[in-house]
Parts: sequence; structure tokens; C-alpha cells
Amino acid sequence: MGLERPVKESKMCTQLNNKQLIEESLNRYYSDGIREALGQVPFNFVITDPCLLDHPIVYASQGFLKMSGYSTEEVVGRNGRFLQGPDTDRRTILKIREAIREEKSCQVSILNYKKNGTAFWNLFHLAPVFSEGDGRVIHFVGVQTPISKFSRSSVTSNVSCSRPNNCPAFVENGLFNHHTSGVIYFGSCRRELCREFSVDLGHSGLYNSLAEEDNADLEEEPACEAKESDKQRAIAAATRILFELTQFSKHTGKTVLDKRSNSADLVRVAPISSSLSIALNRIHQSFVLADPHLPDMPIVHASNLFLQLTGYSRDEILGQNCRLLQGRDTDQAAIAQIRQSIVAEQCCTVRILNYRKDNSSFWNLLHTAPIRNASGKVAFYVGVQLDVTGIDEDEHRDKGTSPHMKQLGAVGAVRVAVRSLHGVGSSR
Repeated sequence: MGLERPVKESKMCTQLNNKQLIEESLNRYYSDGIREALGQVPFNFVITDPCLLDHPIVYASQGFLKMSGYSTEEVVGRNGRFLQGPDTDRRTILKIREAIREEKSCQVSILNYKKNGTAFWNLFHLAPVFSEGDGRVIHFVGVQTPISKFSRSSVTSNVSCSRPNNCPAFVENGLFNHHTSGVIYFGSCRRELCREFSVDLGHSGLYNSLAEEDNADLEEEPACEAKESDKQRAIAAATRILFELTQFSKHTGKTVLDKRSNSADLVRVAPISSSLSIALNRIHQSFVLADPHLPDMPIVHASNLFLQLTGYSRDEILGQNCRLLQGRDTDQAAIAQIRQSIVAEQCCTVRILNYRKDNSSFWNLLHTAPIRNASGKVAFYVGVQLDVTGIDEDEHRDKGTSPHMKQLGAVGAVRVAVRSLHGVGSSR
């Protein structure tokens, strides 16, 4: 069919953009040499980015790779759920998820699985990394310490393989990767979730909970308790990693800290919570979220597709007013229409000429809408962009129903996310 090649090229472009974003995740905040410095840290750990789609791993230490049996290519870009298996306790995953929601450290013992299917008890220590400038969580550090001596001798007899014998080989060979086919497999081949266009509010991103029905009738298995010396060693490892990140961030002028700063910048742009950011990142649409309660109504969240459309980086767009996209030929009547809808707390759809970072123009079918919190008050305004350059307005009205419906779907997804998660773990 005539559309096959453009669709294929679009997917390839998206994959390239994802790889670039993952590569830039460390480069954006830390100076050259950060990977070499982290390579000298003798611990098993990963660094994840909650600002990217599906909260992927952006760095994995050699110790982690040796412990898990995976290669760098098999780990970086993937969500940490691939270490889970059929006997991983859902309640423990929920503890990790809550820690991410509340943007705090946590330490749990969890049953994980290596690439060859071998189960092992893992002392998992999670620590957030905060930006000093705006207080956002930009990374999480996850330290893994295998627990060598079990407190219960029967643990290993109950769990030996993460994948059932009848599970297709293609599942074990990498369908856990979030870049593939829009289907996620959790631990075994029969748990799946279609995510062509959805907001996964039930998951933290770093670890997804297993299907509730699988554990509904099971009693909670006591976790394998780690030694106190192992717990202290994990804390020391996280402290060492955070020290390296802090040192290398100072050279870029984007200092990171192990706790949220009380700097004046937080008054200008209050960060949204990591859990809300993760949920918003699952919405596959170009959009921004602006806060009407802050001076000049700054952008507080920008989707990856918005960054690709406009050419701006996340650091360049956060804190800016949406007028950044306006130019000399932008219709003032359209701008006035948008402003009037904001004052009236109403939705608005306009076709407006906007400009990218490189000053190239594009026709933007912009849909704005107020986003209310659980109490019914307007918390944010969302602006969903659709590039309609080269498409006649009448033609778009006749044939463009589906793209506009996607815009409305994105607004609905944002509303669900904000009502469920706004204020969880934030500094407001």
C-alpha cells in the first residue's frame, strides 16, 4: 500500500529520536567523562529517566550487566520491569511505585530474574536525583545487591525460572522492550497490555505491578531479609553515585542534588510530580501543559513529540510562555481568541501560524483546554498541536476528523492523569 513506506520511515525516525533522547539524558546535565567516572564505581546499579517515555534505563553499570546477564544494548532504553517474573511480589512493586510517586528513597528486598531465567533475591535501593535549578526529579538511581544468604531456605525451591515452558521464544528474546509493537509482556507471555494510546496511571514506570488477579487469592510471601551490612552498603553505593553525578553536573551549570532545593527558581516554575510526568509521557501526542497560577503562565511540561515538532529542548521550553512559538506573521486575531478562551476557562481550536526554533514556520491546528483538578478548580491549561502545513482547511475539516479526535483524546488522557496524580510528590 502507498502508506507502508511513510509509516515504516516514521517508526524508524521515532526509534532514532528515542535513542538520541536516551543518549542526551546524561549529556544534558553532566559534563564529558561522566560515563567513565560511573564506570569506576564498583556497584551494581542503573540510572533511569522519568522524563522519557516508559521511564527507561539510560545507564547500566558493568556490575549490573554481569549480575543480570544482559548486555548494554539489551538494557539501555528498556524499562526496569524486565527483571520481574511470575513470583515477583506485587506488593513490593507497589512499594517502589509509591516511592517514585512521592519522589523519595526506598529500600526493599525483591525477587528478580536474570536473563537465563535464574531467580535471585535482590536488595533494591532507589534514590531520586533532583535538579537544583527547578527542583524537578531528573533521574532515579537504582542500586541492586544480590542477597547471598536467604533467611528462608525454601525460597529457591519455589522459584527457578521466570518464563513458563510454553512461553514463545520471541518473548524471551526481547519483546519486553518498550520499542516493540505496542505490546508489553509482564514476566510471562500471557500478561499483556495494548498501549497504542493510553495513560498507564497504575504503574510507576520503573516497576510495573503484575496482574492483580494473579495475586488476589495468594497470601503475601515473606520477603528475604538482607543483612544490615548489605543495607548500609547499598546506601553507601547510592551516596557515591550521587556524589559523582553532583560533581559532573557542576561543570555544566545544571547542578543536581540528592534532595529538592529551596531555591528561588521554584517560585517561578514549580515542578510537577514525577508520577504525573511519567503518566503524561505516555501520551503519544504533541502537547504542552501550562500553569495559569504562576507568573506569565509558563510551560511546566512538554511532550517529546512537541520537542520534535518545534526543535526546542526540554530545558529551553520549560518556564517559557507559549508565545515563544509566535512570529511576525502569526495572526493576532487567533491569539486574541486563545486568550479569550483562557479567561472564560473554555476550550478553543484555532489554525495558527507558528515558528520552530530554526525560524521555519508551520501551520498549527491548536486545541487548548482547561484541566481541572479533583476539586474542580483549573490546575493547568493544555495545548495540543497538530502540524497541518500543506493541508487545505476545508480538506482538513472533511478528512481530518481522526487527527482532531486524537487531540481530544490527548486532552482526556491529560485530565485523567491530573485528577489522579496532581500534587502527589510535588513541592506545592
